[in-house]
Amino acid sequence: MFEAVVHHAALLREAGAKVCVFALADEFADKDRDRLGGCEFVTAPVLGPGQVGYAPKLVDALLEADLDLLHLHGIWMYPSAAGATWARRTGRPYIISAHGMLDPWITSRGRWKKALARAGYERRSWRAASAFHALTGREAKDIAAEAGAVTSVVIPNPGPQVTDTPAQDRAPCFGYIGRIHPKKNLMALIDAWQMLGDARRLPDGAMLTLAGWGEDGDVEALNLRLETAPDSIRFVGPVFGGEKDALLSTSRFMVLPSLSEGLPVAALEAWAAGTPMLMSEECNLPEGFEAGAAIDCGMTAATIADAIVKALDMTGAQWNEMSRAATALASGPFGAPAVSRRWCGLIGTLVAQGGGKA
Repeated sequence: MFEAVVHHAALLREAGAKVCVFALADEFADKDRDRLGGCEFVTAPVLGPGQVGYAPKLVDALLEADLDLLHLHGIWMYPSAAGATWARRTGRPYIISAHGMLDPWITSRGRWKKALARAGYERRSWRAASAFHALTGREAKDIAAEAGAVTSVVIPNPGPQVTDTPAQDRAPCFGYIGRIHPKKNLMALIDAWQMLGDARRLPDGAMLTLAGWGEDGDVEALNLRLETAPDSIRFVGPVFGGEKDALLSTSRFMVLPSLSEGLPVAALEAWAAGTPMLMSEECNLPEGFEAGAAIDCGMTAATIADAIVKALDMTGAQWNEMSRAATALASGPFGAPAVSRRWCGLIGTLVAQGGGKA
């Protein structure tokens, strides 16, 4: 979600808006500030459990900023309560982007905590919203099922700027960038790679690179699994800047066999680098399959292995065709100019209406 916020803030600034980003204070705040260059960046200290994110100074910070519109990214934490309070006190437009957090797979986990959040502040926040934002039509249905008879405005995440068309002779390397979390289904990906290695179906030089961050327990589980995995799988931790760009631009395919997603920015970043995807339908990017920029890898070790074999068997010409389809998506419907126009239209309408419902 952080990457989505970075791209979103950038496109609004380029459109002429003054962007203020408010966040809960944590150990990553200084690095986050660097990524949000040009935006006013305010952090509020958290009291109590980090999972709740109770930051009593957040409401005052929002009110003092004299915002024309407030946009909440993500739910199930205290910022939802702060957003609802701000909307009630100011009467100004309030947008909620759930970022996939109302997906049934997500809502089925930690049920009692989410029940408390609903009762404590989420329903109040949802009622205060001038508009709900969904990344996909599927997410719009999830929002309507959870929040009631609401209509969401569907706008995808913007991807980064497209890089130069890559060479066709990339090594047989596959990559993953994202959170280390059970919903990303990395254990099935590792099992698939190991199956192919055991069956001697991986060519010389084949490599699977896993890059990302996560809770200590999830990272520990991944490292434990990798102790018995082939040496051709490596976990490199978080990657940023040039290191991240290099992984995206040198991988023949990026892989995302997720069990649940909103709209993964990792896929848009891969396409901007001209790199096709192996991904599950749960990534909610049917445009990738339709355009020929992605292969459906399913969510089991067997289906992921089949997709990897299909990717490895491609000729250079076939891969180049997929790469061109990827960059066409990244520069077209998921490009910043197209997404910016849609956001500017929505925000302009809401601000003109004041706090009225969209």
